[in-house]
Amino acid sequence: MAASNAHNGTTTNSIRHAFGNVLAFFILLLIGVLAFSIRLFSVIKYESVIHEFDPYFNYRVTQFLTKNGIYDFWNWFDDRTWYPLGRVIGGTVYPGLTLTAGTLWWVLNSLNIPLSVETVCVFTAPIFSAFASWATYLLTKEVKGAGAGLTAAVLLAMVPSYISRSVAGSYDNEAVAIFALIFTFYLYIKTLNTGSLFYATLNSIAYFYMVCSWGGYTFIINLIPMHVLLCIVTGRYSSRLYIAYAPLVVLGTLLAALVPVVGFNAVMTSEHFASFLVFIIIHVVALVHYIKGILSPKMFKVAVALVVSVGLAVCCAMVAVLVALVASSPTKGWSGRSLSLLDPTYASKYIPIIASVSEHQPPTWPSYFMDINVLAFLVPAGIIACFSPLSDASSFVVLYIVTSVYFSGVMVRLMLVLAPAACILSGIALSQAFDVFSRSIKLQLPSLLGHSHVDAGEASSESVVTNDSMKSDKSEDTSKERTSKKSKKKEKEPVEKPPSKSQIKKRLLVLPLETSIIAIVLLVLLGAFYVVHSVWAAAEAYSAPSIVLTSHSHDGLHVFDDFREAYAWLSHNTEIDDKVASWWDYGYQTTAMANRTVIVDNNTWNNTHIATVGTAMSSPEKAAWEIFHSLDVKYVLVVFGGLVGYPSDDINKFLWMVRIGGGVFPHIKEPDYLRDGQYRIDSMATPTMLNCLMYKLSYYRFVETDGKAFDRVRRTEIGKKYFKLTHFEEVFTTHHWMVRIYKLKPPKNRIRGKIKKSKSKASSKTTSKRKGLKRNPF
Repeated sequence: MAASNAHNGTTTNSIRHAFGNVLAFFILLLIGVLAFSIRLFSVIKYESVIHEFDPYFNYRVTQFLTKNGIYDFWNWFDDRTWYPLGRVIGGTVYPGLTLTAGTLWWVLNSLNIPLSVETVCVFTAPIFSAFASWATYLLTKEVKGAGAGLTAAVLLAMVPSYISRSVAGSYDNEAVAIFALIFTFYLYIKTLNTGSLFYATLNSIAYFYMVCSWGGYTFIINLIPMHVLLCIVTGRYSSRLYIAYAPLVVLGTLLAALVPVVGFNAVMTSEHFASFLVFIIIHVVALVHYIKGILSPKMFKVAVALVVSVGLAVCCAMVAVLVALVASSPTKGWSGRSLSLLDPTYASKYIPIIASVSEHQPPTWPSYFMDINVLAFLVPAGIIACFSPLSDASSFVVLYIVTSVYFSGVMVRLMLVLAPAACILSGIALSQAFDVFSRSIKLQLPSLLGHSHVDAGEASSESVVTNDSMKSDKSEDTSKERTSKKSKKKEKEPVEKPPSKSQIKKRLLVLPLETSIIAIVLLVLLGAFYVVHSVWAAAEAYSAPSIVLTSHSHDGLHVFDDFREAYAWLSHNTEIDDKVASWWDYGYQTTAMANRTVIVDNNTWNNTHIATVGTAMSSPEKAAWEIFHSLDVKYVLVVFGGLVGYPSDDINKFLWMVRIGGGVFPHIKEPDYLRDGQYRIDSMATPTMLNCLMYKLSYYRFVETDGKAFDRVRRTEIGKKYFKLTHFEEVFTTHHWMVRIYKLKPPKNRIRGKIKKSKSKASSKTTSKRKGLKRNPF
């Protein structure tokens, strides 16, 4: 009977386990569908179009890749950007996104699914958001089980911070990089839990894909060494830790060096030095553990002293080499963005081009609630759950959330890195909470309903929690046991000890029935609030493409399609070789949509070139004309929002043009454009401000719109309303005045010279006729 009961119990458990796996599989499919569909509001409400600025460059590169092949892509020199310098695309771009979308397009067309390149680019981000949700499930499952994994996956599928960078049309590097980030962390934890060299190799390949996709790969190659060092310091070193880390440093670094944009930076820049230092430390620790197993304690002390001394010598030599490598660099081998993360004031002091980008600014407190919502309150509970019990995997997650919180506080763009960590810890917290509350209800519900037959385990735990009389009986039993013989006591101890431990554990986890029910209802309401907020963020806040703007008023919906109108005019009304100057924000869109050569674009690799454009915009009209003429510019494009109230126009960005230009050309001074430290465009504005090119190109003929020249963004009347342009002429202004295009006038001195020459010829002819003399033609 006992054998048959045990067999039936095993069969029941296996069936339950199989059913749970099938159910988890279908839940994951639904989570993938949810992650994909919640990002389609931009296509449903607007149209299938590429968003923002950087995605247009990625789209243009993907078009070139699918048309010309990968070899031409690696060797592509783009002469339509950064005129007259140009740009080597294959060596300056992270190719992961482009190669991924190009591969998807090739596979779909091989299966006779004729989708355009633009359609594939638009839907790449939603597809990989589903992959990221599944990777989050795998990672969280390795830390705290399948229940926490499913909860974390559904949270990541809807978190607004990730939606902001992965809506349909957001064809940027982060679209695939977040999946690569989470999947790399999962394979590291998987290797750490299993000690499998197979997973360690996959981890290096996933890291290689991350390097190909985004410059944020440096976060991985610094976070994992920090965790390894933490494990070593806290005495948690094991062979599994060595297998998880050593192949990643060796194979991962070799693979990263194959990416042209990284190259030898994988071993020459300070962002990677922490991994090499920890690599030496872990080998010293591994050698010490190996020697300890083969030597006697006395010999072990001598060997440890030798190994530690040699290890310190090697570390000192390594540090000396690294110091020698980076000493010649003014930034000590760190990139500008890395120094901005380590010192939040660095960019504003030394690199204004980095500080001018809105996504590089520190976030405000409301932005945390906007981007991760209720997860901000669940993260502390998840951290506490990771410490009970603390494992290598849970300590990694805690380290991940701590570092990501710091970096997100420095740069709002890195809220994207915080989102997966917040979802993982919130999923752990919710899973643990539901486990405790549901167990409390399960254990107390049978007694509440009056059932007499309960399982032995439930009855014992229930009696421990609810019956206080059993405590007195237990004390009496212990007093009787004291009078008994020691042999009987020893026989009873192994039988009674295990139930007492489980009973004590259950006593700590079981809560009153009413409290459990109320807590579950509150958690469900919290989840419902999170779902409503996430759907609203996906539908309203993050779905609108920046290239097509909308506004609601009493007249209904208004659509502002001025950007595409301006680029279409450039494409149809200018020569193919004409050069267009604008601020760097619009370079990618001008090249991709108008197919015209630009002076600067969003790559921002040459600060001097950008400063030249900023200086031209900050200079008087004649000086600006000379700068643009020297760059062979024929058209100047400015974005103006004063008529319709568009705040992200060039007037609001103008101070950054002054700062960047003044950083290279000292005659441009920011105080010359400020009145008592205030940036003004009204009658109190400085003469330098009222006479600069940006002011004139933005407000030329603006008084003709309403007769007052009232700027709706700055909420004031402009200071200089009536003026004429001497070196530029207006050739096109869009319907809502959001984009204005001007053409450089030809040099006046040449025209005057021709006129004078023709006049002199005419006068000489008349005089020769009067004198009756024939002019010698030679």
